Amino acid sequence: KWQKVHRYPFTLLTEASMNLADDKELMKMMSLANFNNVFLGIETPHVDSLKECGKLQNVSRNLVEAVRIIHRHGMQVMGGFIVGFDSDTESIFETQIKFIQKIGVVTAMVGLLNAAPQTRLWHRLKAENRLLGDPTGENTDGSLNFIPIMGKKKLIEGYKRIISTIYSPKNYYKRINTFIKQYEPTARGKISKEDLKAFIRSIWRIGILSRVRILYWKLLLKTFFTKTKAIPVAVELAIYGVHFERVTKRVLGV
Repeated sequence: KWQKVHRYPFTLLTEASMNLADDKELMKMMSLANFNNVFLGIETPHVDSLKECGKLQNVSRNLVEAVRIIHRHGMQVMGGFIVGFDSDTESIFETQIKFIQKIGVVTAMVGLLNAAPQTRLWHRLKAENRLLGDPTGENTDGSLNFIPIMGKKKLIEGYKRIISTIYSPKNYYKRINTFIKQYEPTARGKISKEDLKAFIRSIWRIGILSRVRILYWKLLLKTFFTKTKAIPVAVELAIYGVHFERVTKRVLGV
């Protein structure tokens, strides 16, 4: 009611679990309150690894359909993904890539497993003499604080392959298109001067100067003709792509 009275000055985001997709009433209420983003700890499509990290609410559900349901209720899913579980084999890297591309989570935050002090995982690894020290607090810097089952070199190389693949321009824009196709925009609010300035800068920096300009214009044109209300989100995600390109270079050390 407050949002409506004040003409929706805020869009909101939150963190939730995958079983949000089961509660249509709650998702409807969130849309009415102007939520447009939700972060989910999806972690992995590998069932044994989900059981290992205690994400039992993700085990017995169709993760792809759950994400689509949330997208259809006007909220963009931002997903957390992890590799490095003891149950992970060398096939997990390709599995994660295909899974992330399929579900259309554009902002896919993929990290290496780290053992935070005093957690259940930390105590188990300590008992197994596999701890290497304290975590850096940044699970995307390519560092590990434990000895992984598959070996440190294989895990880090596989992790870098995931990042370089999902954030390659072709795959990144493919995910945006997958998301836009599923997405039903419900967020309200006015386009500000800052929004217009960001759009104009994106035209210059991405649409003219960058190597992804063709993908950028294809995205905007397709969105304009198929789902006009989603254009602000499409522009926003294109801008995010510049950030993720920097993250990829940092992870790869280039």
